[in-house]
Amino acid sequence: MLTSRMVAVHYFVSVLVCVSYAQSLERFIAAVYEHAVILPDSTQTPVTKQEALELMNRNIDILENATKAAAQQGAHLIVTPEDGIYGWQFSRETISPYLEDIPDPDMNWIPCNDPKRFGPAPVQTRLSCMAKDNSIYVVANMGDKKNCNISEAGCPNDGQFNYNTAVVYDSEGKLVARYHKQHLFLGEIQFNAPKEAEVVSFDTPFGRFGIFICFDILFYDPAVALVVDRNVDTILFPTAWMNVLPHLSAIEFHSAWAMGMGVNLLSSNTHSTSKRMTGSGIFSPENVGPYYYNMDTEDGHLVISELNAHPRNSSTYYSIKWNQHASTIKKYSSGTNVFKGSIFFDLFTFTELKEPEENYTICQNDLCCHLNYKRADYGKKKQNNEIYVLGAFDGLHVVEGQYYLQVCTLLKCLSSDLNTCGESVETASTKFKQFTLSGSFSTNYVFPEVLLNNVNLAPNLFKVMSDGRLVSKPAIATHPLLSVTLFGRLYEKDPVN
Repeated sequence: MLTSRMVAVHYFVSVLVCVSYAQSLERFIAAVYEHAVILPDSTQTPVTKQEALELMNRNIDILENATKAAAQQGAHLIVTPEDGIYGWQFSRETISPYLEDIPDPDMNWIPCNDPKRFGPAPVQTRLSCMAKDNSIYVVANMGDKKNCNISEAGCPNDGQFNYNTAVVYDSEGKLVARYHKQHLFLGEIQFNAPKEAEVVSFDTPFGRFGIFICFDILFYDPAVALVVDRNVDTILFPTAWMNVLPHLSAIEFHSAWAMGMGVNLLSSNTHSTSKRMTGSGIFSPENVGPYYYNMDTEDGHLVISELNAHPRNSSTYYSIKWNQHASTIKKYSSGTNVFKGSIFFDLFTFTELKEPEENYTICQNDLCCHLNYKRADYGKKKQNNEIYVLGAFDGLHVVEGQYYLQVCTLLKCLSSDLNTCGESVETASTKFKQFTLSGSFSTNYVFPEVLLNNVNLAPNLFKVMSDGRLVSKPAIATHPLLSVTLFGRLYEKDPVN
């Protein structure tokens, strides 16, 4: 029989537990794993399902070891990369034995407990058990297949839709999210894009999560829609990202996207030096966070960090009016050497930074970029022949996809030949005592990047002001600089498919 005193004590203890539990949910521990994928042999003939499963199990073995290590360090969730289970060397025919039918998460399915409920699902079962056995959320990338009637409009000739798919299993092994990649990159001929972009989010004890894959990050749907319409706190981002300097290396752009969008981004990249794939990290709006970038070896790597579960609720978070500063100042001089040059096939307008200290403005179409800078060697004899330029681009990018950009950038040229400005550069020796970069952007979606010598990020070495200025901190003066960029996206000017 319960006495009133016993009930009171029970209630008091319950309240303490609930309060403690709620407080613990304000922060969580995340992990991402950069995986050097074991690839299948190149073939034009499909392997058997058993051979495909053997290859996938070899990769899953590695991902499982990473998951166990993350769980042992207290991680609540781990993200593994795009193509991490079977690689990317496929046609529609040769991908077939690697695919499984992935049901809707509304089916309330734990594959680890009921593996044959929806037919053969050995990969889904392993992933589910991996999550359940380690009491951790697991994010993985695999292939989904959906049969269709070839007489129906849009159905492929082989009677099957193939989707590049991200799946999420919770700490009990239940499938809680399934996302089909919308924006397929060049060469993904083995997959279909869904008819409409899927905007997939789900709630956890440590915030609301959204998920998309690789190339999706450059488009409004689903990437921006998840933040604006679904109000997610954290993005799960499996990717197989090939680094393109000076503006689109993985760690550079992904950390900038997290800062510009005001959310956490858990970026897990495939590792392949021959494909220039590396760069994974745990990025938040407040700071860069830990990351991994390695072009020297073929090793996988686990990254773990604690995060604010609701970053936009932080007292340090503020919105940014990206064109406010640029709209209030008079244009500076464009310098004496204005010229055109290409960055990833986009024709920029450049001006050379000839002086050790100066203010410059460079414009293209509706965008004007303003730079104030002072090199660290100001007042001294210049010790090298490195050339830096200020550049502006306001136009449609049309190479691997079509998307409208507004970009302001300070960058190092590959050599003293101005024709090399905009080419890939990984090393620098020139240091800047200070710089301030701003632009007359026509968009609220601007992503701030600062890249240092040897492709390193600049944690705590710059700040973005509420009026849109990217401003260096004093400690930047000890670090050689590769580039400083405000990378803007005008989604409303993207071509309509």
